Amino acid sequence: MASIDIANIQKSYGIHPVLHDVDLKIGDGEFVVLVGPSGCGKSTLLRMIAGLESVTSGEIRIAGKRVNELAPKDRDIAMVFQSYALYPHMSVAKNMSYSLRLRKVAKEKIASVVSGAAAKLGLDPLLERRPRALSGGQRQRVAMGRAIVREPKAFLFDEPLSNLDARLREQMRAEIKKLHKDLGATSIYVTHDQIEAMTLADRIVAMNGGFVQQVGSPLDLYDRPANLFVAGFIGSPGMNFFEGTYRNGTAPRFETEGGIIVPAQPHPALTDGARATLGIRPEHVEIGVEGPDALKANVDLVEPTGFGIILHLSFGRAGFKAFTNDRRFLNVSGSLPVRLPVERLHFFNADGNRV
Repeated sequence: MASIDIANIQKSYGIHPVLHDVDLKIGDGEFVVLVGPSGCGKSTLLRMIAGLESVTSGEIRIAGKRVNELAPKDRDIAMVFQSYALYPHMSVAKNMSYSLRLRKVAKEKIASVVSGAAAKLGLDPLLERRPRALSGGQRQRVAMGRAIVREPKAFLFDEPLSNLDARLREQMRAEIKKLHKDLGATSIYVTHDQIEAMTLADRIVAMNGGFVQQVGSPLDLYDRPANLFVAGFIGSPGMNFFEGTYRNGTAPRFETEGGIIVPAQPHPALTDGARATLGIRPEHVEIGVEGPDALKANVDLVEPTGFGIILHLSFGRAGFKAFTNDRRFLNVSGSLPVRLPVERLHFFNADGNRV
């Protein structure tokens, strides 16, 4: 396995820049997830690491060696795509061993590594089947097995689960995590699904508009998002935001544009009268709680999910959400006292950055 160093990478198509000064160091054996909305540049960055896209400027090193000018086959990496790209006329075993046969690896060695990979992925009873006789999840495991047998320096995953249904995605997430634990392989995984990012990653790279917004552990991004984009993208349901003004003094508070007064803690980075955005996650909104700092919210909609309940609430025209596991709130209507705990509040300045 190997480390991957990305230094000052930029990518443009003609006069249109799509990646801006990306700097990233990925440690040997680390699992890093690139996450962001469609068009943010995450797949382009992955393809540049793989050698499928040229580098406009900057440098990529794998195991300390510059690879900018190397062809994909010379970079010693394996890629798992969104499309399984299996040969329909070949058996599972032949699909998995194809790259080894091209390199004229000894038959005994091929048999050994295919058998080992098949055992890890639960493909032993399927080795003689052809792709048309496999389910979507089984085909994706074959694609992963094809990558594993090469014993590459790094694995690159480009949204490999996006074609699967919800249950299969959940199952395959667990299998990929177990596989990484067993192999200890350096891995870069691209997804737009923040749940995949949170559950799989050692570190997450949040991207938007071709820029890296924040790099950190899943809980770093959840607990201390660097800006409004990360705060809104990480977490499900997403973070609630209120525009307004911060007031300092003997009783610090936040005044929303709708006139709601939210008690707050003293904040050294916010001056009295500063325009700001207050954020709070739905799961941190306390509902049905009376007290001096309770606020009255209108109940607009109740969504039961089985696991919990999402309440769509509002202060006037300012809508927000609360999440609870308490089924007493399944049939609530009218209005409801809520509390926004001061220790759970996030503040962002007028530029959208965390303060």
